[in-house]
Parts: sequence; C-alpha cells; structure tokens
Amino acid sequence: MKRNIRQCLIVAATALSLAACDVKDPIYNTPHPEQGAITLVTDWSGIGEGLTAPASYTVEAGGYSATLTGTTNLLEPLFEPGSYHLHIYNTPQHITVSGITATVAGASGNVDGAGPFVQEMPGWLFTDAVDAVIEPDTEQTFTAVMQQQVRQLTLVIEPTGSTTDRIEHIEGYLSGVAGTLDFSAGIYATPTNVELQFAKITSGANAGKYAATVRLLGIAGEQQKLNAIIRFTGGSPEALNLTSDLTTELAAFNADKRKPLTLGGKVVETPTGADFSATITDWTPGNGESGEDGSAGMETNN
Repeated sequence: MKRNIRQCLIVAATALSLAACDVKDPIYNTPHPEQGAITLVTDWSGIGEGLTAPASYTVEAGGYSATLTGTTNLLEPLFEPGSYHLHIYNTPQHITVSGITATVAGASGNVDGAGPFVQEMPGWLFTDAVDAVIEPDTEQTFTAVMQQQVRQLTLVIEPTGSTTDRIEHIEGYLSGVAGTLDFSAGIYATPTNVELQFAKITSGANAGKYAATVRLLGIAGEQQKLNAIIRFTGGSPEALNLTSDLTTELAAFNADKRKPLTLGGKVVETPTGADFSATITDWTPGNGESGEDGSAGMETNN
C-alpha cells in the first residue's frame, strides 16, 4: 500500500513539473515594457535661404522639457503611455515662448500716443507642434518639420517733386503687426506697432529712394497702416506727413515666411487746406534681390 502511495506521489509531482514547463514568460519588444521611448528628428530643410538651424532648441511635452542640439535626439527619460502634444522651438533674441505662444519683446517706439511698439529686428524663430500617441513597449520616432515664424519686410519709398534733394530724414511706424503668435493653431494676435527708420539707397536700381527693413512675427488686426513723416533740411519746406493703407498688400504676409517681402511705392503729395500731406496708393512687390530690398547701398539719414 505504501508503495502505491509513493508511486502516486511521484506521478503527481511529475505532472506538476511538466505543467510548470508549459507556462511561458511574457516576451517583450523592449527593455521598457510598460513605457515608450521617443526619438525626435527635426527637419530644417524648409527654412529661408541663407538661414541656418539654431545651435540649440527646446522640446516640451506635458511636464517634460529639454534643450537639444543636432537633428536626432532620444528623449529621456521614458514616457508613460498616452497622448502628448510636443512643442519644439528655439529662443531667438527679442522673442520669448511660453507654451505654444511666442511674444515679441516691447520697444519704446518713436511716436508718443501711438500705442505699444515691438522690437523691429527680432531673431529668427522656428517652431513646430507634433501630436504623439505613446504606446508601452515601443520605440517610436517623430519628425518635427520646423517652420520659420519671422518674416522680413522692406518698404521702399520714392519721394517726388522739387524738394527731394532737401530731405533730411524719414521715419515712421507700421501699425497692425502681430505681437503674439499661437504657433500650434496659427493664431496671430495683439496688434501693435513697429518703428520704421528709412535710409537712403545710394546705389543699385533703387538709388535715391528710401528703404526701411523690419522683421515681423506677422500681421494682426483689421488694418495695417504706414504713418511716417518726411523732414527737410533747415525745416524748409515744413515736414510732410505720409500715410498709406497697406492692408491689402499685406493680407497674405503671414504665409510663406521664408521669402522676404519687398513693397515699393511712389510718394504723391496732396493738398490739405493750407498744407500738404502725402500718400502712396500703388505699392509694387519686389523680388527681394540686392538693390530691390533696400539692404544694399543704404546710408543712415538720422
């Protein structure tokens, strides 16, 4: 009887041992089965000609934030599964970024009572926003196609009449420029002003004209208007007010920021009672080449 019991126990133990061999350990694809890894690739091929990628840039996702260099980076530490909104941006001069909102730094401006001004030459801002769904036990790669968010604008004005050789200085401002940009949704807001200091072009196709160049996040508000004043040597003739509505000409300014925009126009004087004022009604786009964007052959006239 004891022998039979012993044989039964041996058989039972053998069966349990064989059953244990049939239980397999789970197989994972990565060393982090409960988390996901992200590799971020930044594509800078779409930025403007002659511009280079910044030395470093920031990536944010939820509570994660890191400063990166190069084009390919493994984001550390690992991410918990879920949906993330990645914000990628650099931090150029005179621009701050908080979340998905870029803000141009304020400036003192050159006209009292005109309202707030922003810096006229901020650095080049590049951004992208990427939606990422992170799964556990995966290694995923996401590509951020960096978008240029600052565009160069040059206004070239051609004075007319018999007093052009007496022009001493031309300055003014452009209203309706964007002070902030939600780069995730593409919303331009906070209409403000930017100072314009015109300089005389001394060579090239536009010699004798006056040009002012600024860099803008974009335009915002219902109207973009040039307000300027032309001053003459010795105060003779008296200073001439120059105004021009640029709303139509700048309607598409927020698109294709890689290409600088140049607008040129001829000053036309109009009588206003005992005095004269001036305006420009026919603005012509330029091609941004040297001599047409006001960047070459300019002299300071202030």
